[in-house]
Amino acid sequence: MLDHVRGKRSAVTCALKCDNICSRPACNTSDNDYFRDVASSALSRRQMLGAGAAGALALAVGAASDVAGAQPAAAKSWGASKLTFTPIEPVHHAVDGLIVPEGYTWEPIVRWGDGLFPDSPSFDPENQSADSQAKQFGYNNDYLEIQEVPGSNGRRALLFANHEYTNENIMFPDSTDEATRRAVGMAAHGMTAVEVTRKNRNDAWSVDVEGARNRRFTMDTEYTFDGPLRGSQLLATDDDPEGTTVRGTINNCAGGLTPWGTMLSGEENFHGYFVSDGTSEADRRYGITAEPTARGWEIDEPRFDTRNPGHEHEKNKFGWIVEVDPWDPESTPVKHTSLGRFNHEGATVIIADDGRAVAYSGDDARFEYLYKFVSRDAYVEDDREHNKTLLSEGDLYVARFTGGSPAGEIDGSGEVPSDGAFDGGGTWLPLIVDGESQVSGFSVEEVLVHTRLAADAVGATKMDRPEDVEPNPVTGTVYMACTNNSNRAAAGYPGVDEPNPRAKNRDGHVVEITEQGDQTSTRFGWTLLLVCGDPAQGDATYFSGFPADQVSPISCPDNVAFDSVGNLWISTDGMPGMGYCDGLFKVQLEGRDRGLVEQFLSVPAGAETCGPVIRDTQRTAFVAVQHPGEDGSWQAPQSYFPDYVDSDGDGRFALPRPSVVQVLKGRPKRGTADRRQRQLIGDAHSGGSLRRGPALG
Repeated sequence: MLDHVRGKRSAVTCALKCDNICSRPACNTSDNDYFRDVASSALSRRQMLGAGAAGALALAVGAASDVAGAQPAAAKSWGASKLTFTPIEPVHHAVDGLIVPEGYTWEPIVRWGDGLFPDSPSFDPENQSADSQAKQFGYNNDYLEIQEVPGSNGRRALLFANHEYTNENIMFPDSTDEATRRAVGMAAHGMTAVEVTRKNRNDAWSVDVEGARNRRFTMDTEYTFDGPLRGSQLLATDDDPEGTTVRGTINNCAGGLTPWGTMLSGEENFHGYFVSDGTSEADRRYGITAEPTARGWEIDEPRFDTRNPGHEHEKNKFGWIVEVDPWDPESTPVKHTSLGRFNHEGATVIIADDGRAVAYSGDDARFEYLYKFVSRDAYVEDDREHNKTLLSEGDLYVARFTGGSPAGEIDGSGEVPSDGAFDGGGTWLPLIVDGESQVSGFSVEEVLVHTRLAADAVGATKMDRPEDVEPNPVTGTVYMACTNNSNRAAAGYPGVDEPNPRAKNRDGHVVEITEQGDQTSTRFGWTLLLVCGDPAQGDATYFSGFPADQVSPISCPDNVAFDSVGNLWISTDGMPGMGYCDGLFKVQLEGRDRGLVEQFLSVPAGAETCGPVIRDTQRTAFVAVQHPGEDGSWQAPQSYFPDYVDSDGDGRFALPRPSVVQVLKGRPKRGTADRRQRQLIGDAHSGGSLRRGPALG
């Protein structure tokens, strides 16, 4: 794995998060066209800018009396955010500290193992159980959202988080038996909704275990299916002969807040949890093999070995977009089959001019695709129950990009072509329209269960790991993070093209998409906003024309978010490849500073930055810090985040804990944990190892 992960994430992360999918031959071996960059046939972004979609297009507001949905942004000038800061310098990848700008401090809101209910047991990592974990905050939080409770005067909110995967290597003492590891690991997956409180708007949030809406979603939680696939035999199992329900959700990555106040959660690398005979075209295309899984859940639950009679279709019950209503703790979460089955990074919704809901979703794997869903029905203000059905029926599309520069100038170097930009046009290729399959040889059910195969058949464009895809709430312009692809143009793999212009793409790029008309259009223009890297290390980079020597180096964009005035914020997953810790970055999108990248924070050694939430009007931001100290072990931890000191003075609990963190203006606390963090940072900068200090035993 060492060659595979050079320049990106840890080999441990690759094994546990995505089952080493990138180290195997690409799942996508289709011979659909890798579009050619023919300038005469392209519709460039420069031609598209007058089409109207770049005008203001705000998210509609959920109007239910007890729910705050995605909010329209205030009409302010570009860049006039109140979250002002002096960018931090890149931080060495061995530094075990969360670094924020001068004048800011950070506080953990909730950590792995923290109790969520009055009867939650105290966190005891040496004596864990599945029952305890089911009442505690789960592991490796990813997508994050915080909605203030209406009428609480800013003192109460509902926090929602995904729990993507587990790292049993650092969660348990070596003496913990394998059955306990599997059971606790299973319970640590899923999602959490928890109420949080604060004294005033300038204070940090903290968990309220008495919150009426507190809830853990585990592998025992029941989910229902809706849309065309509900009741299909392709979902039927011995546990669910009707094909309408399933227990659990797995590998939940990013997500989105809907305009009606519900949460969307993407089931991503589900292939790593199932065993099959590995012979079918569909299993090959989704990366499901006959090898035992890393976690071994199939040992305890036969449904995860789809070779077992009656469980053949269990794998089809995962890989969906899940909608959760966190405001109703008795509600049953829904898996929406209309949005297709693939490695959903997440999904984000915008209301088009005609009132229909439009959801964008990336398939996070090498050489996979960008998708768009357009609802059949329109959004209705003041009718939340109706709006919760909008993702049940509609049209599904996949993107095909066309380049606007001479093909010979896209040579794999990442150098900008002579026309001054990587840009072009594109088409949304229909997969399902008006309830009918548009793919020859595929029924509607087959399109939705085997969406990758259907997209292959229509000739979609293979991208460099399309991850988070979100429309800007100020402009309606869509931004897609393409994280990286070390196999681009390698022997036996697809070559470069204009939207993926760099061979062996270590650092990734960000695509800016402008729909032709409103969000329901089948034509779009596009440009690369960023071609990421570190100019100081000689990387070929592009920052929309902004001087490369004046930006913060950035690599492996993962999640995107926006502040109230439309600035783009990017969290990263792979900066250690250029020698730095991952972080959170602000990017200007308009005016003379378009393309300016400024680093806001850096996460600890081994960690990934996830789920950014920007509340710039309150001068605060939130991130989910995932897999700190990933390469360590129980006996030799590589991070002590977020506490930096044991809980009882004898060193027993000195271990990394994935956490949700708030960054806010204010004076940093100078307690034991802060001193410990500064000690570890000093050790790393002086070349020392990250070792236990006296307080940790």
